[in-house]
Amino acid sequence: MNATASIVTKVWSFCTVLKDDGVSYGDYLEQLTYLIFLKMADEYSQPPYNRKVGIPKAYDWNSLKSKRGAELEVHYVTLLRELANKPGMLGTIFTKSQNKIQDPAKLSRLIELVNETKWVTMGADVKGDIYEGLLERNAEDTKSGAGQYFTPRALIKTMVECVRPEPSKTIADPAAGTGGFFLAAYDFLVSTHQMNQAQKAFLKRETFFGNEIVAGTRRLALMNMFLHNIGEIDGESMISPNDALVSDSGKRFDYVLANPPFGKKSSMSFTNDEGEQEKDELTYNRQDFWATTSNKQLNFVQHIRTMLKTTGQAAIVVPDNVLFEGGAGETVRKKLLENTDLHTILRLPTGIFYANGVKANVLFFDNHAASKEPWTKEVWFYDYRTNIHHTQKKKPLRPDDLKEFIDCYNPLDRHKRKELWNEQKNPEGRWRKFSYEQIVARDKTSLDIFWLKDKSLADLDNLPEPEVLAEEIVQNIEAALNSFREVASGL
Repeated sequence: MNATASIVTKVWSFCTVLKDDGVSYGDYLEQLTYLIFLKMADEYSQPPYNRKVGIPKAYDWNSLKSKRGAELEVHYVTLLRELANKPGMLGTIFTKSQNKIQDPAKLSRLIELVNETKWVTMGADVKGDIYEGLLERNAEDTKSGAGQYFTPRALIKTMVECVRPEPSKTIADPAAGTGGFFLAAYDFLVSTHQMNQAQKAFLKRETFFGNEIVAGTRRLALMNMFLHNIGEIDGESMISPNDALVSDSGKRFDYVLANPPFGKKSSMSFTNDEGEQEKDELTYNRQDFWATTSNKQLNFVQHIRTMLKTTGQAAIVVPDNVLFEGGAGETVRKKLLENTDLHTILRLPTGIFYANGVKANVLFFDNHAASKEPWTKEVWFYDYRTNIHHTQKKKPLRPDDLKEFIDCYNPLDRHKRKELWNEQKNPEGRWRKFSYEQIVARDKTSLDIFWLKDKSLADLDNLPEPEVLAEEIVQNIEAALNSFREVASGL
């Protein structure tokens, strides 16, 4: 067994031991994050690096390694609290940190496990693979709710391959989750470009910028990036804790890749006069927005357009309501068609997200300077939903599943595209274009367009496997429940 496989096996086997003690994957992942960070900081502080990493001697790796039993537990809790007050990446990693491993003997064993490995000299792909594997396992643990921060990696990879980011350009994600888009973009840049030293330095320190308001998720994203060789242990955090929607930061980016959180309404908790917790709908009044609404998804679409340079490109995952909702939704769609080139929509199937009942799409649009004529001339649709069946466990989404879409998208020259659909010759074609005039003539400028026939409605022989069918029924019930919840919360 090679060294990498050995480390992965150790990390996983210990996770199983702690799981029996009631420590979830998420809690295990957090403790591992703190410890690996401290161990790497210790390695960087020694020759040949000799870096000042900002960790006081009283709370460094050796201080933790030298203690046992109740003394270790007390010291670890103090260490977490003290490091949370430090500036930069260090403080962000330890923000709101807590000890979730109540058995000091098991904590001591985990410290030994981390200590056995030289993390700094290990390849970024190896460290990254270990951490990504843990993140994915955590997302699969549906009780934790971590899946809402985890976008299927096959979908992320597809979006990045279509956008094709270039070196020395900036990439942002206003809802960064665990950093999946940044890592896929990083991998794409490294594998497709021979970069010089200046470009490599820009990629490591200046390419990425994100927002993530959940402290635990932000921590996981920063560590995920750091283990993939993005950012510096003694540098500033690349992911802000601020709510991206509150205001325009003034920063503009070359690319925005994002999957904003599901759930239509933005809300803020507060305590009423009786001391009870209530939620108040958040409506962002921003001068740069085309419409004022409490619909979080529409706000993210507007915000992302603001974030782009006039030459910027975006790929964003949105639920179906963004394509058909009236009122503010219609306003946003019209303005998006006029002010950007909304050139491609990928319609996604259910069953690919960890959050149940989600019907989503990817919007690809290019920003432009103001113009009297609409920038969108035609919108190309790829229907990867009709007659497509995926489930998380039995048939998860794989990169090959979206290969035809990438070929149709034609990333190297998207202006030379060919339709697959033809009314006479190929009515089954999944790739079809609609002109700007056709779309604005539709009720509410709806982009909720399908043309393929659902075979399962016409032919019982075409029904999917029973377990797939059962999961689809669950997905549809979940989607209906989510819609009812939205209606109920508005009453």
